[in-house]
Amino acid sequence: MSSVIDHPVQPSPEVAAALAEGRPVVALESTIISHGLPRPENLTVAREFEQAVRDAGAVPATVAVVGGVPCVGLDDAALETVANDDTVVKVSVRDLGVVVSRGGHGATTVAATAHLAALAGIRLFATGGLGGVHRGALETWDESADLVTIGRTPVTVVCAGVKSILDVPATLERLETLNVPVLGYGTDRFPGFYLADSGSAVPWTVSSAREVAEVIAARDRLALTGGMVVAQPLGPDEELPRELHDHTLTTGLAAAAAQGVRGKDVTPFLLAWFHERTSGASLAANVLLVKHNARLAAQIAGELAALAPTAAR
Repeated sequence: MSSVIDHPVQPSPEVAAALAEGRPVVALESTIISHGLPRPENLTVAREFEQAVRDAGAVPATVAVVGGVPCVGLDDAALETVANDDTVVKVSVRDLGVVVSRGGHGATTVAATAHLAALAGIRLFATGGLGGVHRGALETWDESADLVTIGRTPVTVVCAGVKSILDVPATLERLETLNVPVLGYGTDRFPGFYLADSGSAVPWTVSSAREVAEVIAARDRLALTGGMVVAQPLGPDEELPRELHDHTLTTGLAAAAAQGVRGKDVTPFLLAWFHERTSGASLAANVLLVKHNARLAAQIAGELAALAPTAAR
């Protein structure tokens, strides 16, 4: 008799067929849908993220836990549940077992999405910004599970760097310690989510999807089992004005501290703060960068699929 243990994730029919045929697939997180974007725009934008993957030649696989089932690829009903159901909780890797066992709904973070995508055999994952080491972590020990999970999970994450609310230099140091290579796509500067340049450099620069796919293939040959980060910045005319960004961040951090917002609640609080205090400019940038990353991840997935017959040589 089969069991949940036999089938830890449930790919949609479209995703399962693509994986079986060796076609490119890109995983997408769902926390941005439930906790990162306002209703009702979140459902529309979630579909736009998926379409960006399709337009670039890959199959989108939005990941979430729906009714206790870890789903890799969502139909319309499941996507609407993630977008609109008030019982949907934010789920990292540590939470997966609890939510699944209780039959709940969970929107997956970068960490949980990477974990479930890897179980399904998906190698590329597009998101907005990584979690990382929080400011003041020397006292709080507050560090996102995204970093450790990527360090041990064979998924390449295409992102716009880390959210600028974090301690960027410390995050890069942790990624180095965890043996996670960081590639700047068309840049030698590490992006800061809303900003094209966080103020830190990247160790490696790549200029094409093919080049990224070749790095993934080389890592496979060397039995390097962890993940990789590809950081793609917004364009100069797409990022938030730095003065507006810095002022909004300073006031948002002060408001979070005053209201006792801590841990996993800090990021959604600050994203909402940015949305309100920038008159929607931060939301527009957020949506734009995820679409950019979805397209790039799809292109890399396509190049990796094309390399598959020779990648093991």
